Amino acid sequence: MSFLDNYEDVAARIQRFWATHPSGKIHTSIVDIDILKGYILVECRVYKEFEDMEPSGIDYAFGNVATYNANMKKWFIEDTVTSAIGRAVGLVLGSDKRPTAQNMAQVEQVDVAVVKATADDPIDLWATPLAEPMAQVVAQIQGEPQLRCKHGEMKFNSGKKNDKAWGGWFCDFHTNDKALKCAPQWAELGADGKWQVQK
Repeated sequence: MSFLDNYEDVAARIQRFWATHPSGKIHTSIVDIDILKGYILVECRVYKEFEDMEPSGIDYAFGNVATYNANMKKWFIEDTVTSAIGRAVGLVLGSDKRPTAQNMAQVEQVDVAVVKATADDPIDLWATPLAEPMAQVVAQIQGEPQLRCKHGEMKFNSGKKNDKAWGGWFCDFHTNDKALKCAPQWAELGADGKWQVQK
């Protein structure tokens, strides 16, 4: 028996969320990313109901490519997003252990001799097999349009509902009065796989 048996799997936690809150929603967004240094900070907001303006739980996950084994390095962004979702959903549902089985497996596998990136010694991801997928990530992030409303910059969120992807830009004005918020600007996926303003 592994110590990981005491931790809930992210997929199981997400299934538990959808079973409890079938009309809920899960939003993730990149708070900070530096491809050259090989790190990303992801925020996840979980809403019990699709119409809720304020999240029921918010949590974060930090991913550093240097801490991943060779087979997982190209997936460190996706893994970090999954981790953020697992942690935020755990806050909403309640769990005796906040980390997931995936979080703890990572702790078990991290090589203590790993060299951490610093300003003087950055990880040159562009000189590795990661260069192509990283370039695609940067292009996708930079290619996403940024919309504004009368309250300022709108926040882009996306998710999946009934196996259909959705996305849109939402007014970031902090209020519980829905009438004071600007209408969302819905998005659609273009042929290039990037979000664009819905026509």
